[in-house]
Amino acid sequence: MEEQKQQNIQQKKSVKQTLFEIYDKKYKLLLIIPFLILFLALMQISYQIYSTGDFIKKDVSLKGGVTVTVPYERDIDIIQIEKQVSSKFPSNDVAVRTLRSVGTVVGFIVEADIDGNDKAQVQNLLNAIESSLKVDLSKVNYGIEIIGSSLGASFFRESLIALAVAFLFMGLVVLIYFRTFVPSIAIILAAFSDMVVALAVMNLLDARIGTAGIAAFLMLIGYSVDTDILLTVRVLKRKEGTVMDRIVSSIKTGMTMTLTAIISTLVALLVTQSEVIRQIMLILLIGLIADIFNTWIQNVGLLRIYVERKAKKGIIL
Repeated sequence: MEEQKQQNIQQKKSVKQTLFEIYDKKYKLLLIIPFLILFLALMQISYQIYSTGDFIKKDVSLKGGVTVTVPYERDIDIIQIEKQVSSKFPSNDVAVRTLRSVGTVVGFIVEADIDGNDKAQVQNLLNAIESSLKVDLSKVNYGIEIIGSSLGASFFRESLIALAVAFLFMGLVVLIYFRTFVPSIAIILAAFSDMVVALAVMNLLDARIGTAGIAAFLMLIGYSVDTDILLTVRVLKRKEGTVMDRIVSSIKTGMTMTLTAIISTLVALLVTQSEVIRQIMLILLIGLIADIFNTWIQNVGLLRIYVERKAKKGIIL
């Protein structure tokens, strides 16, 4: 029995050692993984643009439309309601989701990208909701919110500008701090990859992104850069140990940070009743998982290539 335990321990050590050797010796080959993921993500976004004319699927807050909130304390078949309402508006996007409080259904929301200034269309939407639920909305204290298409487009444009400015300033700060092109570009590329992968996965999930989703991408910039800066500082600024020793040290700290953030977002995603928070947490979760590959394979590989080339030129880092 004791011999079997020792054999199992030796096997685990052997597997761990093999994986470490692959990570240490085959880092250039491993770069294929994050770059392939980035390529596939860009292909998905390109297909999204080709098939829909836009790189994301916007919700009402970004493209304008009508949102109807109906208090309803019974479980309903969301898919069936959405099909019935959508059948009345075949050329429009319609989404239905439930509202919950402490796990209990308290109502539902219907979103449709119709012209809120067209009273006939708005009334048709209300009639479709009534017929699908078989309730008289005039006897229910429902709420209705109208966002004009020009206002939604303005929200979207300004959100993209804010995102681009944040990304630009992040890149400038990184370039000013490290003052070396390759390590700085590696950090910026990792952050860009995280955002692109998160966007592509959201498209694959057919998720509608609103203003909350844009805010999540802004947050993702900070989460992404955090571990990349940690890695780059330890590899380039510190002198103790070998380059691989510094990489392993940064992995221990960085993975602790990333896994803590992943667990936090996962708990929030499972517990929250807010659709806004759920959208933010989902984007962050996808981006953080992508960051594991983009930081600890992509960024590590590029940094090691940079350090090796400097060493060949006689420059000691």
